[in-house]
This record gives sequence, structure tokens and C-alpha cells, in this order.
Amino acid sequence: MGTGGVVLSLSDLFTQVAHNPVLGLTCLLVLAVVLVNGWTDAPNAIATVVSTGVLSFRRAVALAAACNLLGVLVMTAINATVAETVYSIADFGPDRAAALSALCAALCAIVLWAVLAWRFGVPTSESHALVAGLTGAALALPGGLDNIRAGAWGRVLLGLVLSVALGWWVGGLCRRLLERLHPSLPLCRRGQLAGAGAMAFLHGAQDGQKFLGVFLLGAALAQGGGVGQTFSVPGWLMLLCAAVMALGTAMGGRRIIETVGRDMVILAPREGLAADLGGGLCLLLCTLAGLPVSTTHAKTAAILGAGSAGGGTVNHRVAARIALTWLFTFPGCGLLGFLLASLFRSPLSCGILMPSTIF
Repeated sequence: MGTGGVVLSLSDLFTQVAHNPVLGLTCLLVLAVVLVNGWTDAPNAIATVVSTGVLSFRRAVALAAACNLLGVLVMTAINATVAETVYSIADFGPDRAAALSALCAALCAIVLWAVLAWRFGVPTSESHALVAGLTGAALALPGGLDNIRAGAWGRVLLGLVLSVALGWWVGGLCRRLLERLHPSLPLCRRGQLAGAGAMAFLHGAQDGQKFLGVFLLGAALAQGGGVGQTFSVPGWLMLLCAAVMALGTAMGGRRIIETVGRDMVILAPREGLAADLGGGLCLLLCTLAGLPVSTTHAKTAAILGAGSAGGGTVNHRVAARIALTWLFTFPGCGLLGFLLASLFRSPLSCGILMPSTIF
């Protein structure tokens, strides 16, 4: 990944898919995960602007879809380190059939986990589900723990800690600063509009890059390469992922918005603005540092920080339910990835999904 790497053109991809249908399945699964991400994860970016009544749900979704699109395009062109981290999270080995089947298993696990979380209205992180699913699937391959890249995982864990701690602290700090500045209600509402747009932009910048990395990983595995092979991120792929994410966002996530912006804590416009500022600053700093972080974690932590600092009523039961979902994402989605990868490698699955004539 990066400059000087192999550029994957659209015609090259179609040629590869024609000779390797499993790569086509992998690409479709990646796009499905991007769609689900826009549908279930992006609503966190607009939770406060909807819950405080600044924008209607439909207008907020339209704003998020447009800003997601810009975020993927702009930040990937500036700094693709986040995509590179996800691209190199695990080594799937030289066996193309086994590697692609494991990648398909990881993507299926991510979609299943995200849909289950959405069904119960709990905001979970597709970013960490992605890392967990890829890791679990790689563990099911020969080599086990040796397939996991410790350096990339270290960046993920650092991003996890920073997104929660920094989001909480900056959200509370912004709320206290706003208390001293005492901005008018119209100013707070305009600030929330800008903050929601910035959050959606940075969601696209973070999550769009992660799925670009997975898409390119699939192309590399189909060629018998892997984490050691380099790719430049092509413009057509940035546009495709951005458009699919925007479509997912347009599908909406009203249930998740209600959980984060209303059930967990009751927000006034001032707390909503502080949460947008806190979550946005956290995401911006981590993205510029190349750390893969979760929009869900950063924004939810900022909402809790702003709500607590402003003396708001925090529903600790809802907050605890969200925190437990976060804690279970790594082991839960990782286990799903491992089990599905093991299933896909079984003789029956290999005969159906991975016929030898494909390779």
C-alpha cells in the first residue's frame, strides 16, 4: 500500500474475477460490509444533531451521506496509513484458496455481528469487528498465532484506548468551556450542524480507509500475495466504497440514534455541541496519526463525557449495555470468524465454494 505499489485498475479486477469467481464473492462481501457500516455505524455521527432537534432524521442522514463520501475521498488521498494497518493486520499465507476462503469467513462474521447489534439497537464498532473477524479467520489457518501481525494489532489497541479516553475527556472539556463562554442557543445549533458534518466526514475518513484495505487485501491474496505486497489505492475504488457507504447511511439507523442520543443520556444543544466537538477532535487527531479508531467509541465516549460534565442524566444501565457490547466485539466476532473459517475449510465447503478449477 502506498506510493510505488501496484495500481489495481478496474479492468484488472474484472479480469481477475473472470478467472477467480471467489475473488468476486470476496469483493461483494467487502461492499456488503461497507453498506452495513454506513447503515449501522454512521448514525453515531448524527446522533446528537437528531436527538437535540437541530435536524430531522432524514436531513441528518442526507448530511451524513454527503460528508461520508467526502471523508473517504479526501483523507485517503492525504494519508492512507489506516488502510495500510488493516491491510497488514494478519498474514493469510501463500495458499490462495485457503486465504480467500478465510477472508470470506471474516467478512461474513462482520456482517452477522453488525446485524445482530443493529437488531438489538446497540451501537457496536464495525471497525473492531473487522479487526476481530480478520484475526479470528487468520487463526484458523495453518500457522495460528504466527499469522497475526503484532505491530498492526498494537496500533489497533492504542487507537481503542485513545478513542474512548480522549473522546470522554475532550467531550467533558468542551462542555466546561462552553459553560464559560455561554454561547447562544442559535449559535449552539449552528455549531452542531458543523460538528455533525465533521463527524460524518471523519467517519468516512476512518472506516472508508479500513474497507479499502480489506478490498486490496483480497486482490493481493487472489494473486498469491499478501501483506508483503504493496498497492496504491486507486481512485475508482475510493469512489466505489464512498458511494456504497453513503448508500448505507441513507438507509438510516434510527434505532441506534435513539439509543445513543436519547436513551443513554438526555442532551441539551450545549451538550450536543460539546459531544460533536469532542468526538470530532478525537477522530481527527487519530486519523492524522494513522491510528485505526472507532467512530462509535469516540462519539459515544464524547457524549458520555459531555453529558456528565453538564450535569445531564446518564442512564448507566444503557451505558453499561453498550460497554459490554464493545467488550464482547473482539472475542465474539473473532470467534465467529474462526468458526466460519474452519467451516469454509472443511472438505464439503471446499468442494462447493472453492473448487480446484478456480485456481
